[in-house]
Amino acid sequence: MLGLMQSQPLLISGLIDFAERHHGDAEIVSRRVEGDIHRYTYKDSAGRARQVANALDALKLAFSDRVATLAWNGYRHFELYYGVSGSGRVLHTINPRLHPDQIAWIANHAEDQVLCFDLSFLPLVQAVHAKCGTIKHYIALCDADKLPVDSGIPNLQSYEAWISPQPAQYTWPSFDENTASSICYTSGTTGNPKAALYSHRSSTLHAYAAALPDVMCISARDAILPVVPMFHVNAWGIPYSAALTGAKLVFPGPALDGKSIYELIEAEKVTYAAGVPTVWQMLLTHMKPAGLKFSTMRRTVIGGSACPPAMITAFRDDYGVEVLHAWGMTEMSPLGTLCTLKNKHDALSDEEKMKIRLKQGRAIYGVDMKIVDAEGGELPWDGKTFGDLLVRGPWVVREYFKNEGGDPLVYSGADGKEGWFPTGDVGTIDPDGYLQITDRSKDVIKSGGEWISSIDVENIAVAHPAVAMAACIGVAHPKWDERPIVAVVRRPGMDVTREELLRFYDGKIAKWQVPDDVVFVEAIPIGATGKMLKTRLREMLRDYALPT
Repeated sequence: MLGLMQSQPLLISGLIDFAERHHGDAEIVSRRVEGDIHRYTYKDSAGRARQVANALDALKLAFSDRVATLAWNGYRHFELYYGVSGSGRVLHTINPRLHPDQIAWIANHAEDQVLCFDLSFLPLVQAVHAKCGTIKHYIALCDADKLPVDSGIPNLQSYEAWISPQPAQYTWPSFDENTASSICYTSGTTGNPKAALYSHRSSTLHAYAAALPDVMCISARDAILPVVPMFHVNAWGIPYSAALTGAKLVFPGPALDGKSIYELIEAEKVTYAAGVPTVWQMLLTHMKPAGLKFSTMRRTVIGGSACPPAMITAFRDDYGVEVLHAWGMTEMSPLGTLCTLKNKHDALSDEEKMKIRLKQGRAIYGVDMKIVDAEGGELPWDGKTFGDLLVRGPWVVREYFKNEGGDPLVYSGADGKEGWFPTGDVGTIDPDGYLQITDRSKDVIKSGGEWISSIDVENIAVAHPAVAMAACIGVAHPKWDERPIVAVVRRPGMDVTREELLRFYDGKIAKWQVPDDVVFVEAIPIGATGKMLKTRLREMLRDYALPT
């Protein structure tokens, strides 16, 4: 017997329609690339999102064609989130911090048809556009009078000139909720990047879950500042959850320094913010010497990398802000766990509560997780036994776009058909379900919330004629969490200095991915299968300290 309820697909267009109808006067405030403050409402944004949809129709884009962005957090980017996906196309947010060669590869692999970009990324677009064979239309996110005269970009249009002739009326199409809505590429850790292809259903369910009280606790009473970029896993889904709840949105644009963030928080009465630890460290560094306080901010979600205990304490004790530790990944849309206390924890001491807050938190409804041993056997939730972390759920990938890398899932269960996604993380789960990440099974390095591929660093080093072997590992850094260093074995009879090798990286990789140091060693430990033993290398370099 089936239920007798109405059947309506979960579509992203429904979120902006709801926000317009029920929270039409709620504000969306943006600091623009030009430096000024722009403000309007959900009602305004919904009309302009429909103009975007009409403009894409005018370009004759087909259903599921990809539209790329290179943009900061702002109102125009927000309009693209809804105008692109709502009209049945796929939004492809590109991380501008990647190397130009990686960006070109990603755009070609996604077969992007349109690229919309902030003018601050014009030099980047100029560097890559000749290599992007599928992109037919370039849109600069600016007013018509700000369009560069000699950009070198063929058929470049301004965003405002592109959408202004279009009507603000548009009937959003209805289609299968499993249709692709947006695409986000992971950093390539073993070869080229792979893409998570999100659906309307997965993104809408994720938006519901993120807004729950024990998750981000988002409501119409909040003014939210997403410092986490909209080009990084959809800003953790906040643009969707905010529309779902009618929360005020405050977009920081490109100004991510401590002073600019603080001024925006105070001016717009922000109650809630989300970002990686490095951004909050800059904020606290700005506030403390000046004796500044928050007048409205009460909560912040911190993810991307582990939050230092001192930061959690400073936010709580000095500024009255509750820190919510979170964990997730691109393949999970991205939220997997968030750390909020249970009722029974109220009686604990501050020290005992802190031990819990330092963990990555409890699974959100919609995410199932387990830790397993090397043979795939499930391990106990005792908070001590660590194993490989596996997850599954309606917003977890089942395969990558174009099946890159083959089937990523591992299978278990009595019939061997239960598909679980291997996160590449190692952790423990305590009896209350709190996850704590203890290590990473892969050798990817996380610096300031961004991934750095150790393989990319190694491949460049061994391309130098004087290098016989290279191994990249991450070492602790007080600001960036981790920074890469590269251990190098010289070729017999040849020499290369630290400075020469670091210069060798110029133009081959993004500057922030260049290792901080070169350590010359006699040999790199090799295992029986010929693989480098980085665990042993870390033991060899356990007394190493980064140069000051």
